[in-house]
Amino acid sequence: MNTGSDEPGEVAVASEETGTDEVRSEQDRGLGSRAPEFIKARRLLHVSWQVGVFIIGLAVVVTGIIMLPLPGPGWVVIFGGMAIWATEFVWAQLVLRWTKRKVTEAAQRALDPKVRRRNIILTAIGLVIVAVLVGIYVWKFGIVMPWKIKNQ
Repeated sequence: MNTGSDEPGEVAVASEETGTDEVRSEQDRGLGSRAPEFIKARRLLHVSWQVGVFIIGLAVVVTGIIMLPLPGPGWVVIFGGMAIWATEFVWAQLVLRWTKRKVTEAAQRALDPKVRRRNIILTAIGLVIVAVLVGIYVWKFGIVMPWKIKNQ
């Protein structure tokens, strides 16, 4: 009978492993620099690499911020810049994980039937209020097209 021990007289003890170590290692696995090993091995080269990644990520994030009031996918570009930073910096990786978790939670809440029903009812009430206000304005002032306004 094999007891898992090579020494006579020793007793093998079953270890009590839970899945928490696997989950923890899965979460921590992606943290840290993703630079190639030959870059990580040389301090000056690695710092230069990090500066380059930071500058490129900063340029992408600033472009995204500029796109917020202008036409363009501002938030997508900002998160793209954060993803660039996350290839090198742990703080950016943690921010991206937090953001992904919050977006997933918001999507699950939005798909909840009670929340969807409430949102539809609130939207309908808002549209009715806007329609009543527009109706009152048109009834009181009428519709005057801009090209028919006379100089007064």
